[in-house]
Amino acid sequence: MATVEQPKSNAAKATEYEHPAPVLRGEHDYGSVTDKISGIVLTRHTPRSWFLAFGVGFLLLMMFLTAVTYLLFVGTGIWGINVPVAWGFAIINFVWWIGIGHAGTLISAILLLMRQEWRTSINRFAEAMTLFAVACAGLFPVLHMGRPWLAYWMLPYPNTMNLWPQFRSPLIWDVFAVSTYGTVSFMFWFVGLIPDFATMRDKAQHPALRMFYGLLAMGWRGSAVHWHRYETAYLLLAGLATPLVVSVHTVVSFDFAVSVIPGWHTTVFPPYFVAGAIYSGFAMVLTLVIPIRAIYGLEDIITVRHLRNMAKVMLATGLIVAYGYLMEIFMSWYGANSYEQFVTRNRMLGPYAPVFWSLILCNILVPQLLWSRRVRDNVAVLFVIAVVVNIGMWLERYVIVVTSLHRDYLPSSWGMYGGTIWDYMTFAGTIGLFLSLLYLFIRVLPMISIFEVRHLISTHKKPAE
Repeated sequence: MATVEQPKSNAAKATEYEHPAPVLRGEHDYGSVTDKISGIVLTRHTPRSWFLAFGVGFLLLMMFLTAVTYLLFVGTGIWGINVPVAWGFAIINFVWWIGIGHAGTLISAILLLMRQEWRTSINRFAEAMTLFAVACAGLFPVLHMGRPWLAYWMLPYPNTMNLWPQFRSPLIWDVFAVSTYGTVSFMFWFVGLIPDFATMRDKAQHPALRMFYGLLAMGWRGSAVHWHRYETAYLLLAGLATPLVVSVHTVVSFDFAVSVIPGWHTTVFPPYFVAGAIYSGFAMVLTLVIPIRAIYGLEDIITVRHLRNMAKVMLATGLIVAYGYLMEIFMSWYGANSYEQFVTRNRMLGPYAPVFWSLILCNILVPQLLWSRRVRDNVAVLFVIAVVVNIGMWLERYVIVVTSLHRDYLPSSWGMYGGTIWDYMTFAGTIGLFLSLLYLFIRVLPMISIFEVRHLISTHKKPAE
């Protein structure tokens, strides 16, 4: 990895303006930032920690391929789904992965439109995380169909069999919402990478690498025309991606809210799901950024201020999620519907009560520690809280799906649900797919936006006297 240049002299330091809450820490100039970020990719010596992390992800990915192969040969009967609980791990994991993918677009698009400077060091990483999470999420509905080779039937393609999707079904809405979200997120991520592709092209020593990054740079030369068109396209894509942050998980919540099943048929689900998605998304960003910044020595670029701001967003969205829990309980009582009241009591006192109270602990009680500045500034504690929130948000999806289905209107149709070894292998395998894609991204492409960090440095410099 390329080393950072030596600090400047005292005379040079005197001419610089020190921001009261610096986004970057330490002394940086254009060359040091470029060398440090691009050196992670262009170095010939890959760290052993990268091979270890990628190896773990790849082994989990092989587990996923094994589980899917067996699934295709035998069928969905290998999962724990049964007659009362027809939706199990597949839909739980689908909603969980879609939620994780929300933080990237929020950090990149919404914070860009709001002119928040602290997004610059983490937006590229979060955008990539969004794409990989959407890729993992899209696998579960296809596998849940039972006949994944017929998944294209959900698309309105011209066909001679007059077989068209049922557009009144929210499951079809998911296809359009998630595919649109993934497409726009990819375009937003790729357009933001173009200036950095040109930087990597110019710094690469190997001819093959220069050709690879040169093709991706699409002829970028840094002219005024290029910058003007880039900024216009980037802002347009940010404006297009912003409503998608709200719309995607709103449509996912319609899978439950438009039904008449007690526990699902509620109008609080759309905003409640969106807040929960942002909540889990920022928790996942913290879970991944904290160890990576320590491994690659990026503490001076991804500073404590970035972690602190993400913790504040996580605390705010966590309070919204807690409010959603309370409103769900209150409306079941206030609506005087005996079936809704039974679902609420069953969640709290029934056979899945330990899962319910575990999610309350993970999603409401533990994050209240973030009110303390000492906790927000403690990197190790912040990492633990982020992991706990990710676990809690998965448990929340488990409670929503399972406890609303396992006890129907008739006691004779009641049943219990539990995931099999194949359910857990499939879920762990998608985590391996996510980690494998993430570490390939870190090794091949700059995980931090070089030109945005350089621009941030220039805006915080005082002109020389």
